[in-house]
Amino acid sequence: MSFSHGQLLVHCIQVLDSYNSDIQSVEEHVNKYLKNNQIYDDSDQTFIVEVFSECVRYANLMQVVLDGFYAKDGKKTLRSEQNLYTVVCYLALFRLDELGMAHFRKFVASQDINRMYRFLNFFLDEKNLMTWIRDGWEKYYEHVFVETNMISSIQRWMPELQEMIGQMKDKIANRLKPKRKSLQTTEAKPFNITQPRPRSIPIPEPIPKLAKHKPVPKTLYSEPREFNKIKRSKESNRRVAEERLMEASRIQFACANPEKSQKTKEILTNIVSEEESKLEFERHRANPPPSFLSREVPIKMNTATILREGNLYRKKEAEEIKKWENLEAGAKDASDFLKWQTEMRQRDLEEELAEIERRRLHGKLSHEEAILARQDLIQENKQKVKSMKEETEKMMQEYLQKKFSEEKEMRQLVEDTMQGHKNAKEATKKLQDYKRKIVQEVNEESKELMKQALEEAEEEMRRRMELIHQIRAMEAVPIIRQKLVDLTTTSGHGLLSEMSIAELRERVALLKTAEKETEEQRRDDILAAKQAKDQMLLETLETISKHRLEQTKSAAVRFECKKKGIIPKKPEIKDPKLLELEKKLEERKLQRKKEQEKLKVVPSKQSVNQTKSLINQKRGLEESRWRELEMTQERAARLVGGGAVKSHSASRLAASSAILAS
Repeated sequence: MSFSHGQLLVHCIQVLDSYNSDIQSVEEHVNKYLKNNQIYDDSDQTFIVEVFSECVRYANLMQVVLDGFYAKDGKKTLRSEQNLYTVVCYLALFRLDELGMAHFRKFVASQDINRMYRFLNFFLDEKNLMTWIRDGWEKYYEHVFVETNMISSIQRWMPELQEMIGQMKDKIANRLKPKRKSLQTTEAKPFNITQPRPRSIPIPEPIPKLAKHKPVPKTLYSEPREFNKIKRSKESNRRVAEERLMEASRIQFACANPEKSQKTKEILTNIVSEEESKLEFERHRANPPPSFLSREVPIKMNTATILREGNLYRKKEAEEIKKWENLEAGAKDASDFLKWQTEMRQRDLEEELAEIERRRLHGKLSHEEAILARQDLIQENKQKVKSMKEETEKMMQEYLQKKFSEEKEMRQLVEDTMQGHKNAKEATKKLQDYKRKIVQEVNEESKELMKQALEEAEEEMRRRMELIHQIRAMEAVPIIRQKLVDLTTTSGHGLLSEMSIAELRERVALLKTAEKETEEQRRDDILAAKQAKDQMLLETLETISKHRLEQTKSAAVRFECKKKGIIPKKPEIKDPKLLELEKKLEERKLQRKKEQEKLKVVPSKQSVNQTKSLINQKRGLEESRWRELEMTQERAARLVGGGAVKSHSASRLAASSAILAS
């Protein structure tokens, strides 16, 4: 650590003071603070980051303790010091096991002793801790978490903490306890261990032999019994299904008639439509269109449309007037410029089309070149794979040789280490006995300290109970709370604008009359504005009607001109560079096709034989299927001949088998 305990505590408090959760995140704020204060030591950075993040995380728990402290013992303490108490509370709750009592003492000693004594005496009081503080914590976290992670850790360190608080109390009262006598340090003596005898050379382990393998069972080459059982069950299930089908066809009229398939329905509808198309005497005649479509219906215009259209025509009139004024003043006609502009635009369009065509041809060329490069890359990869396989074989041989040598070395090491582990058990037993004695002495001292702490806690409890009784007696005294009200008198605060309730009511009445007068004036202004607006709308409607008449006339003239006009042709692209690119593209395509023909795989004899065997299997399956269908039809005929089923049901069975065949 580059910083002392006091400096670390100050940095943790400053980080909490400058933090605002609405503006910044936790990580961003800590990194910014460390950068501004130039803290580069890893241990200091981790301590500050952990303390700050955990204080923000468990802020609700710390707030419970601080609210109680400021309400009871800390009434005279400053609110600006609450982050100091939060950090100390967090260290006592969560980091005491990690830091230890020595480091915690240093953190406490770096601050004012009066503040620390007041806060720790309140916080580490068992009555406060085990009653209302624990209840406040259990509002935010579960009972198990509070008991295991917070209260149990404090209770473990309670004797040492109470001793520290007692020392602080004595220091404040100028009382010092006699120092303990320093115990003599134990000096380590070497063990009187007998020297081990030299070990005998071990007998080499026998080389394990491979066990004889079992012979392959004969059942592997014979067909299992399960297949025969499956075949029998299939045949029995098939017979049951056929019998059920016969019964279903026999009792089909007991339920609704089966619907026809979609295909048959489509065929029937086509036949009916063809037949009906031939009959024209019952053809449907369409009604004539309604008369109101030929008439022009007037469109109702609202104020927004009228104003918008009037503004548009006003702008057009202003532009025309300006144009004529410029011509009168000696301005030139823009017809030559417009002609030149159209020619230039046509030329730009031709250049753009040529550029697009050039890009398209470049793209096709790059595609062809990429295919050729890919084919070259495949051949290179094949050669690399061959070389890699040869290298891997060599590497595997070297690896096996190394492994064999390492196994020999490991066996030798095991034999050497077994010689040094013989008399370690006796030394460990002596150490354990020595540690047990030390633990017994420490337990006796801790019991005495616990007795002293309990006596001090009882005295404090008695004093606090007396104070509580006094406060309750003071609160039990009754207070007179009656007060008479006079509406004409002021409250007597000494302000310039101070008034009584009666004067306020008069002022409110005057304000209401003034508001009514202003409302009437506004209504008159609104009526005048509406009348002016209506007049303006009528004028704009007149101008709109005039302009529309002129537009209809000009549209009719334009339509006649369009009929006589010629449709312009699309521009043709002629560029020698494009022709060269097309020739190159054709050459690349021919080259690619030649290489593809070279790389074509010729079918081998094995692949030809496999395809032939697959075709033969397919034919065999089709033949077996047809045989099964014929067998089902023969069975149906036998059943009909035997009298088991009626003729109608037999015909239904034959029809179903024919559908399956199709």
